Amino acid sequence: MNRSKIVAVVTGAISIILAIVYLIIVQFLDFRGEMKPAPISQVNQPVFVSYIHSSQSD
Repeated sequence: MNRSKIVAVVTGAISIILAIVYLIIVQFLDFRGEMKPAPISQVNQPVFVSYIHSSQSD
């Protein structure tokens, strides 16, 4: 085999390995169950109100 064919085979093998690893990771994450949103804190959040007063002479 010449060098270009070896590089092509190695590159293809790496690509297939990465694809299989990706599918395994996706299956593992999907196996964990339904995705739920993050919990909302029960602590009262402070409300900041700002007032800007403009004094212009007419």
